[in-house]
Amino acid sequence: MTEKQREEIFKNIEHQLKYELTIIQPKDIDEAVNAKSYNLNWLEADKAADLLNKIDTKLDNDVSEVIVDCPSNNTNAYKNYLKQKVDNEEMKLTVEHKADLNHLIVGAASIIAKVTREKEIEKIKKKIKIDFGSGYPSDPKTKEFLKKYYSQYPLIFRKSWEPYKSIVSSKSQTKLFS
Repeated sequence: MTEKQREEIFKNIEHQLKYELTIIQPKDIDEAVNAKSYNLNWLEADKAADLLNKIDTKLDNDVSEVIVDCPSNNTNAYKNYLKQKVDNEEMKLTVEHKADLNHLIVGAASIIAKVTREKEIEKIKKKIKIDFGSGYPSDPKTKEFLKKYYSQYPLIFRKSWEPYKSIVSSKSQTKLFS
């Protein structure tokens, strides 16, 4: 789906759906990735649980089931972890890998998340006055920006991101011969 298509769909759904977002900062991702008994999936589950704990299924008659998109194939482990974090033991949780492909509402949430990410990237570009592309590691513009500005804008980069670690490592190595 193109950025323009996502924007159009976003405009159609943002006023029709009640939703809440959580934006996770690079430092929080780094902490999760670098922890010994924690990881990015558990961070995502914790943030999902925070959102789910705001839903009261007894008061909200529209909510009979919550569908969660699992970031891995190990849906049982993810669901068990998530259940431990959700306060409402009666909440019916459906946890699926790639749930956005099977459930329209999860697809809508995925579009909301993607459009929000793109807007956040645009905010950063405006703030620092540099167009660094999409922010994805496959983007040549992003790669070039990372090489040039990794030390000037440390707060916008995930230090656990392989492209970042690679750049920092290459910059800190000394050459034996010129």
